[in-house]
Amino acid sequence: MNTKAARLRRARKTRVRIAELRTARLVVYRSNLHIYAQVIAPTGDRVLAAASTAEASVRGDLKNGGTKNAATIVGAAIAERAKKVGVETVSFDRSGYKFHGRIKALADAAREGGLKF
Repeated sequence: MNTKAARLRRARKTRVRIAELRTARLVVYRSNLHIYAQVIAPTGDRVLAAASTAEASVRGDLKNGGTKNAATIVGAAIAERAKKVGVETVSFDRSGYKFHGRIKALADAAREGGLKF
């Protein structure tokens, strides 16, 4: 099993548990260049809020979108946008990534921004 297959297996198990909770989920995806975050409705059919380092408003502040500093900015932005839509409690879906580095920085910034998970 390669690393991508192992990550997707971990992600699948997490998503099954989150689906049972029937709460909005904060989904994170990271690439080498960017980090993306979305708040998805409990039904799974709508994106309620989104933020990423690929956006022009965020990209102007950063030299590189693949750093912990960039993840912190995206975490604060997703928390602000989710609260604007009325979502305060989410389940954190880290997409099978280990909880350290950029993923942890994004989660901590989202918590500081007011999201509860």
